[in-house]
Amino acid sequence: MKILIVNKFFYPRGGDCIVAMATRRLLTERGHDVKVFAMDYPHNDPCADASGYASRVEFGGSLVSKWRALQRLLGYGDIRKSVDKVLDSFRPDVVHLHNIHSYLSPIVGEMAHRRGIRVVWTLHDYKLLCPAYSCRRPSGENCEDCFGGKLGVVRHGCMKGSTLQSLMADIEARVWNRKRMERFTDCFIAPSEFMRNKMMEGGFPRRKLATICNFIDPVKLDLISRCGVEECPDDYFCYVGRLSDEKGTETMLSAAAESGVELRVAGDGPLLEGMKRRFASNRNIVFLGHLDREEVVGLLRKAKASVLPSEWYENNPLGVIESLCCGTPVIGADIGGIPELLDSPDGITFTSGNAEELTGIFRGFGHRRPFDRGSIARRAIARFSRDRHYELLMDVYSGKN
Repeated sequence: MKILIVNKFFYPRGGDCIVAMATRRLLTERGHDVKVFAMDYPHNDPCADASGYASRVEFGGSLVSKWRALQRLLGYGDIRKSVDKVLDSFRPDVVHLHNIHSYLSPIVGEMAHRRGIRVVWTLHDYKLLCPAYSCRRPSGENCEDCFGGKLGVVRHGCMKGSTLQSLMADIEARVWNRKRMERFTDCFIAPSEFMRNKMMEGGFPRRKLATICNFIDPVKLDLISRCGVEECPDDYFCYVGRLSDEKGTETMLSAAAESGVELRVAGDGPLLEGMKRRFASNRNIVFLGHLDREEVVGLLRKAKASVLPSEWYENNPLGVIESLCCGTPVIGADIGGIPELLDSPDGITFTSGNAEELTGIFRGFGHRRPFDRGSIARRAIARFSRDRHYELLMDVYSGKN
C-alpha cells in the first residue's frame, strides 16, 4: 500500500511524534511505500521519504506571523497548495493522520477524502472533544463541558489562561466541528478503550472508532531482550516522564518524601527546577534529567516499581507499556487509560491525586507478595507487540474495522 503519515512535527518531541515515527518504520519494514508530511521545522528528523513539507508558522512574533498562523489554524493559506502537491505526486491509498491541529490543520484529511483516499486518524489527545486538548481547566479540574458542543474554553481560559489563545481555540473548534471531521474521516483509532468511550460520549459513531493500543519501541524492546528481566531489583522506585501539573508529580514527590522511599525521577518539564529546589535536602529523591533509550531501560529494569501518578485523562501512556515490557510493575493512578493496562498481577492502582494513599503503597510495597517480573514481561511483550499492532492497523487501512 501507499501510505502518507501526517504529523505536525517529525522528531521525538512527544508521544504523538514517537508513535508516528514508529508507525512509519513499521510500515516501511513490512514493504509498504510510505511518505511523511509534516511542518517544516529545523529539528525534524531527516528522512528520504519526506514529501513537500508545509511551510513553518509561528503563533508568536509579528502581526504577519500571527495572521499566517491563524490562516493555517483554519485551513487556509499555503497549506492547501502543499497538500495538493503531496497528494498529486504520491497518490496514497491511505492518509494516516496523527497530531495535525494548528500547525498543519485537518484540511489535510478533508482534501484527501475529496479525492477518494481513505483517511484514518490516530488520536493522541482529546482535541476533537476539548479545544484545549486535555479535558483539564487551568485550575487543575478535569472537565468535559465541551463534549456536548457548548464550548467553555473562553469562559474558563483553558488555553494557558490566555483569553486570546482560548478564543482562537474556540474558533478552531467551531470551524473544525465534530460533524465536519466525522464526515471526512473513515476511521478514528483510539489507543485506549477509555478514549474510545469518551469519543462516543462526545457524539462520534461507534462504527467509525477502533481501539489499537500503542506498541513498544523496537529499539527499547531489543535492549530489554538483550538485558533480560531483573529478578532482584534495586531498592528504589522510579518515574519517567514530563514534570508538569497534570502528570501528578507533586503528589508523587510528596508521597515519596513522606514515606522515606528512594525515588529516581527521569525527565524534564516546567516544574523541574522548582521541584529540585524544594526537595534539595531530601537525599532519597534524585532528579536524573533527560535520559536516552538505554538509560531509560536500565532505570526501569532495576526499579522495584515505576510510578505513573497522572491527574489528567492519560490515553495509552508509553511509560506504562515500557515498564511492563521490562518486567517492572507499575503503581498507576486510576484515571484515563491507565487502569486498563494494569491487571492485578502487573501493578497497583491508587486514587488519582491522593498523596496519602500513594504514601501507604510506598510504605507497604516491600510487604506485598512479590510480583512475577518474568510473567509481567512476557504478557506485556505479547500484548504490545509490533506484529499485533500491524495486523489491527491493516484491518483499519483495508476497511475491515
